[in-house]
Amino acid sequence: MSDLGYFGPGSVTWRVHAEPLAMVGGLRALLLQALHPEAMRLLHERSSYQDDPWARLIRTAEFVATLTFGTTADVDAAAAHVRAVHARLGIDDPDQLAWVHACEVDSFLLTAQRSGVALGPGDADRYVREQIRSATLVGVPDELVPRRVSELENYFGRIRPSLALTREAFDAARHIVVPPMPVPRPWYLPARVGWSAISSLAIGLLPGWARRMYRLPPLPGSALTTTASLHALRRASSVLPRRWREGPHYRAAQERELAG
Repeated sequence: MSDLGYFGPGSVTWRVHAEPLAMVGGLRALLLQALHPEAMRLLHERSSYQDDPWARLIRTAEFVATLTFGTTADVDAAAAHVRAVHARLGIDDPDQLAWVHACEVDSFLLTAQRSGVALGPGDADRYVREQIRSATLVGVPDELVPRRVSELENYFGRIRPSLALTREAFDAARHIVVPPMPVPRPWYLPARVGWSAISSLAIGLLPGWARRMYRLPPLPGSALTTTASLHALRRASSVLPRRWREGPHYRAAQERELAG
């Protein structure tokens, strides 16, 4: 039997993470994560993401794709590497790791819901439960991991008083929203416009309290506009060739599934 990893084609995780718009959720997660002062201070001091923000974005996307669609051996190796990097940098506080996990789960799930991914009754809670595996693989203690949507919501309610827009958070957000564009000059403007559209959707998905922390003005109807834009972009992406619509890890997992 083919090794389809820890989740498999019947999981909500595959359904949510296979979407091209999952990248919007990834950016939203990074913007939320930056609001944790201590975690952001350590990352700013001990990581080199400021020198090459694209490398961090690519590494994060690569890890999520491996975790979701890789074989168990690939997932275990990737998770061990992440734990080793965290240990080397001293970024291994359990509460901070739980924060990173919660931001990712909340962001990927919300993006799927708002962009029109078919999720039935109970699928949101099922997704949160499936992600317990992702959390424990990178070292989050089991007792700190939310097990249903209501626990995830309660977690954010408890931690909000300790969050803040620090200088490090603002700098990180700037690198996420307006990163350098390492593309040839003729493609610079289209790349910048395209990235601005994606990052604007991520900002539009932030909860009101996070938008206020980032000092973003309230815009009437912005939630409806963001949802409509996500639906439109998802419809547009559905007609793209498979090699652009589906990531290589997902395609490889599908091929393993077909091979049996």
